[in-house]
Amino acid sequence: MKVLCIGSMNLDFVYSVDHIVAPGETEASASLDVFLGGKGMNQSVALAKAGADVYHAGLIGEDGKVFLDACTEHNVNGKHIRVVEGKTGHAIIQRDKNAQNCILLFGGANQLLTEEYVDSVLADFEAGDILLLQNEVNMLPYIVDKAYEKGMQIAINPSPYDEKLNAVDMAKISFFLLNEVEGEQVTGHDDPDYIIANLLGLYPEAKIVLTLGKNGAVYADKNQKHYQPIFKVQAVDTTAAGDTFTGYFLAAVSEGMDVPAALKMAAKASSIAVTRAGAVPSIPLRAEVEAALAE
Repeated sequence: MKVLCIGSMNLDFVYSVDHIVAPGETEASASLDVFLGGKGMNQSVALAKAGADVYHAGLIGEDGKVFLDACTEHNVNGKHIRVVEGKTGHAIIQRDKNAQNCILLFGGANQLLTEEYVDSVLADFEAGDILLLQNEVNMLPYIVDKAYEKGMQIAINPSPYDEKLNAVDMAKISFFLLNEVEGEQVTGHDDPDYIIANLLGLYPEAKIVLTLGKNGAVYADKNQKHYQPIFKVQAVDTTAAGDTFTGYFLAAVSEGMDVPAALKMAAKASSIAVTRAGAVPSIPLRAEVEAALAE
């Protein structure tokens, strides 16, 4: 089974600050680091490091060719990545002394997908393959419709949440992977049980994975429900925690692992990622995660 991620590639400019800047405030940054990121690329790398057969598709500018090298380095098949005129997407990230972050996105090339490009990518995949999407590229309604026609399993991380997602036919989604903030944005309620019940009421055939920060994660479908607590660590940078969880969970599912084991592996991988700086560089290898689980 192949996993395709049509997703963003961003150059992440990470500024270390004492606290997240308030409106009208000027604050000196202690340091600046530049990492490869974008929710799409983060999740593709997590999938690859977890052992999945993963393909990444998306657009970059001339300034983003480093992503092609990253795909080779991390065993992500990047044959569908295209270079276009314009700037690669980027993010300006404030990271405070408590490892919390605040992110400003510039879409750049991520927002230049076309129907012709999407069709050319999807032609390489078939029924049963998994398609993973986020909300940092354009053309989501078209991508979902065409992938559904092919019989692909569609997983969506509705982040960042905005009104553009209203145009997506969510009844065609197989997996919803979201955190508690996104869950409240989607349903209008912050209670985890309500979020899950609401989503399953609307989409009874879907599988829901809801991450709850320090309170762990919950999986639910119409037949079962499972809870996974966190592995407590000292966090350094939470930027790619959710992306790591998503990638590892879907990789486990794609290889037939049962849900409780998939949740446990994803939680452990995420706990390792937050102890390291950056997005892509923070994601652990499958061997690291398995060794940590065996301890």
